[in-house]
Amino acid sequence: MLKKQYQDIIPQTSATFRESKIGVVVGLFNRELTESLEKKCIATLKNAGISEDSITVAHVPGAFEIPLACQRLAQTKKYNALIALGVIIKGDTYHFELIANECARGVMDVMLKHDAPIVFEVLAGSREDMEKRCGDDEYNKGIEAANVALLLLKELPNLL
Repeated sequence: MLKKQYQDIIPQTSATFRESKIGVVVGLFNRELTESLEKKCIATLKNAGISEDSITVAHVPGAFEIPLACQRLAQTKKYNALIALGVIIKGDTYHFELIANECARGVMDVMLKHDAPIVFEVLAGSREDMEKRCGDDEYNKGIEAANVALLLLKELPNLL
């Protein structure tokens, strides 16, 4: 399902993305939430015409391991885009900030080092906020991640 802000800029024909290969890295910590992100993301990619065989899903223990998995996938040069999905719940200690910040920095480093587009939807916040963003509706951030990847597939080839 394309969100309204993407409907005019992302082609809705399956032929546009037929040859695209997407890697999706999913943190398993808070699995009851990341599973929803993963399912909605994959469904959105498939609805756009990307075949299941062209989508590779890599599961890692948690958000801290996401950059390494993205790096491994980027090194293969087989993927047109990568998507990082995870959920970090804010607790009472500084650990939340450490994991969130280092995950974001690590994914950015991989993206720039390998010149590989990586959509970053590693969510961080309160459990209540995360449940809203991982719900079974059109506001699920897995849908957003897939739409951003599709937009990147369409627009990046046109950049210098």
